Amino acid sequence: MNKKGGCFSVFLILVLCFSLLLNLIFISILQTKKAPSAPLALEEEFVGGDFAMKDVKIALIHLRGLISQDEGGTFTQNTVEDMKVQLKAAREDKKVKGIIIAINSPGGEVNASDVIYHEIRLTRNVKPVVIYMESMAASGGYYSAVGGTYLMANDLTITGSIGVIMESFLVKDLMEKVGIKALTFKSGKMKDLLNPTREMTPEEQAFVQGLIDETYNKFVSIVAKERHMDINKLKNNLADGRIFMGQDALKNGLIDGLGYFEDAFNKCKELSKVPSARLIRYVPPFKFSNLFRLFSKEMIPNIKLSPQPFQWPISSGHLYYLYPQAFGLN
Repeated sequence: MNKKGGCFSVFLILVLCFSLLLNLIFISILQTKKAPSAPLALEEEFVGGDFAMKDVKIALIHLRGLISQDEGGTFTQNTVEDMKVQLKAAREDKKVKGIIIAINSPGGEVNASDVIYHEIRLTRNVKPVVIYMESMAASGGYYSAVGGTYLMANDLTITGSIGVIMESFLVKDLMEKVGIKALTFKSGKMKDLLNPTREMTPEEQAFVQGLIDETYNKFVSIVAKERHMDINKLKNNLADGRIFMGQDALKNGLIDGLGYFEDAFNKCKELSKVPSARLIRYVPPFKFSNLFRLFSKEMIPNIKLSPQPFQWPISSGHLYYLYPQAFGLN
């Protein structure tokens, strides 16, 4: 009898556990299927400063890695949307008096960099935005940065790299060696532009260079406007793709000051006209789906049977504001 009672207890516990698991999965599905128009409610995490100043806050936002609309974000589907969501939250929170954007990026996609610049500039019209450049804020990272109210770097920061890059590969000779021929059917002479199986025509080269020049002129005009520089002087000197360390960047007017993160925090308080503030950052709201992902990461061993190939971040035929040497190439 006791044996039967024990089996029944175990069975009951298993049923309850299974029921709880089903409920958690159901809640997770409901959370993921919220209306896309519903705003994402971000949670705050204390980082530093005066904890008692709950009504006077400085928001810290990070911009790290390759700037792309394809890279997965922390809060949303990509880096750009992450920045937009956080900047909007800080912009609309009346308790947030100023914002620090800490950048550590070699740049990235042209359009992605421009969208982030636009969002930062939009925010600085509402409250001060101090840009703090960490190890690197180059090319698209610098493009995004110039939207800020005040730009600060460290002595050892790498910045600048004002320019545009596009790459493609030519495999015609390799294909001839292995006896492969490509057949291309197209509706117009430019339809297979950057086709890697044939040489580019002079007309195609001129067309691509025109795209590069147009995108470059956009970059230079933004820097000239934001940094109050003569555009021709900029083109003939600083904007040839070269990089600058912190001291040279300051001397050439690319940034406003040098210091460490605490200096950026103090500058943000000064511009925000507050003697003290709580420094916060945004974190994703808790979701059961995140909990499941955490469990799955713990349960599935991270086994690599072969070395992983290096992933070159540039896609053929795409325009980038990027410092390629950051990836150990070129």
